[in-house]
Amino acid sequence: MMKSDVLGVILVYAYVAILLLISEKILKKYPLLSRKFLHIMVGNIIFLLPIFETRWAMAFIAAAPFILITFLLSPYSPLKIPSTASMAGHGLGLVYYSISWTLLAFLFFQRPEIIAVGIGAMSYGDGFASLIGKKIGKRKYIIGGNTKSIEGSLSMFFATLIILFISLLYYQVLGDFHSIVTLVVVSLGATAVEGITPKGLDNLSVSLLSALMYYALAG
Repeated sequence: MMKSDVLGVILVYAYVAILLLISEKILKKYPLLSRKFLHIMVGNIIFLLPIFETRWAMAFIAAAPFILITFLLSPYSPLKIPSTASMAGHGLGLVYYSISWTLLAFLFFQRPEIIAVGIGAMSYGDGFASLIGKKIGKRKYIIGGNTKSIEGSLSMFFATLIILFISLLYYQVLGDFHSIVTLVVVSLGATAVEGITPKGLDNLSVSLLSALMYYALAG
């Protein structure tokens, strides 16, 4: 493992540990906020991706172990470890989140901006959609048995659009009109996917399909 890979792994684990500490200790009395804080803020790992030099270090050392860690913190864990973040919402939501990150890291290691699109849509987009939708969502709609709100869906679209814009600027791949149109289309697509995906599974569908949409449109 290269020195930069070691640094990347250390930074990822340290960052997530700090977020878990804040989520489980400081925000413990607010389960929904605790979960969404963790869900959204973990997305900032997209800005650490350039540190990694090898695919296996990013996918299998920095990302994959969180599948087991989040499962052990879930309600389905045989260890029965109490976790505010996992108890609020779908029990396996954070596990699916970790699976998505691992798959994206493995498949698109050479194109970190694509990983950033998937994780950004899942973390900021889906995170704000749920948080805003549950807090102030008044105008409801039902698709495939899923109850959503107009306010939540609008939050999903704009949060996704903003984080993707920032991410692609960071990776220096945002330059022409086509790239702007691509961002808008991907954000709309991610919003539609979030709206029709069963609860919990959106941590898989939003991230993977957003990344694939961007890959197909941007080339």
